[in-house]
This record gives sequence, structure tokens and C-alpha cells, in this order.
Amino acid sequence: MTLESVIEELEALGKERLKKMYLSNGAREPLFGVATGEMKPIVKKIKINQPLAEQLYATGNYDAMYFAGIIADPKAMTAADFERWIDEAYFYMLSDYVVAVTLAEANIAQEVADRWIASGEELKMSAGWSCYCWMLGNRPDSEFSESKIADMLKLVENTIHNSSERTKYAMNNFIFTVATSYMPLHERAVETAQTVGPVEVQKDKKKSKLLNASENIQKALDRGQLGFKRKYVRC
Repeated sequence: MTLESVIEELEALGKERLKKMYLSNGAREPLFGVATGEMKPIVKKIKINQPLAEQLYATGNYDAMYFAGIIADPKAMTAADFERWIDEAYFYMLSDYVVAVTLAEANIAQEVADRWIASGEELKMSAGWSCYCWMLGNRPDSEFSESKIADMLKLVENTIHNSSERTKYAMNNFIFTVATSYMPLHERAVETAQTVGPVEVQKDKKKSKLLNASENIQKALDRGQLGFKRKYVRC
């Protein structure tokens, strides 16, 4: 399939209701408002196609950029490719659910995510922490350094309350993911969640909300999800 034919198919799947929802979350024109599940028949026709993924991502169309993440070949992407993608990710649904997800399947995921976490830039930091969440929820525990993950928990504990808004979300999710998916530090993550307590985030200009990792960890434990690993990172 060509870039033009994929764009045509995506446009045909667009729904005004979803478009409004994506716009309210920070997306901007151009976009169609395509449900991610609706993309699967097109994915089956294309499978993995990195050149086409690059073309789609470069359009700036949110739905095309999301689709690019599904058909990309993460193992063929270089650190420079991921830097280009994160630089073009203008809001969290791209940074955390397209770029971070794609990076999570790459062999260079940890080194790139580490650099983003240390960057001081909100969406890069958010993507870096999110990438670790995707990896920890999918890869064997043996692929991670226990001391490194412990240091990351300490970093979250010390900095989360003063971090930028999207970084707070990703850090909070990191505590939860370590507690539920990385067994060597389950207890440490539970303790970290208790020490951190509720985290206030600004949802919009008027409202704020509280994130509570401890409550979410307990709910997951009640559902029997201790040790949870997802089979696939991308859909």
C-alpha cells in the first residue's frame, strides 16, 4: 500500500466523536479520529513496513503517526530515528503511546529511555519512564538490572512531586508497574508508593486530580495480577 492509500483508508474510518476527544487531549489538526481497533484490518495487509511508517509519521497527522508506530520495525530504527520521532511527538498520546511503545521493542530501548529520562524535557522524560513501563510489563525480569531499577524508584520518590505534569503520570505508572510486573522489587515499589503518597496533577486549567499508586497496586493485587506480563507491547 502507498502513503496515499493508507491515508484514504484512515480518513474513511474517522469518527467526529473520537476526533473531538483526541483534540481535547492535546491532538491538533490534521487528524481523522480513528479508533485504534479499527486500524487492525489495514495492519494485516501491510504488516511491518519501516519506510511506509516513516512516511506516515512525517505527515503530522495524528492517526497516521499512531498507525506508523504499529507498522514500524523498532529493531531497524536507530537512536537518531527515535530522537527524530520524539522531537515530532507534540503531545503525550504520541510520546507515551506511540514513540515509547515502539522504542520498548527495540534492542536499544534502555539506553535511549535513560537519555530521555535525564533530559529535563517533559515529553522526553514522560516517554522514557513510559518506555520502562512497557518493557517491564512485557520482558522477563532477568533483562533488567535490579540495582538500576531500585535507583530509578529512589529517583521517582525524590522528584515526582516537583516534576512536570506528564512526567508525574509516567513516574506514578512506573511505581505501579515495578510493583506488579517486576518481582525482584515488588516490596520496594509498594514501599515507594506509600512514601510518595497521592500525587497532584493538573488535568486542565481549572481542575487537578490525585494519582495514587498504592490504591492501584492494591486493586491489581486483588485481581490476582501480581507478576503480570503482557504478551505483546504493540497491538
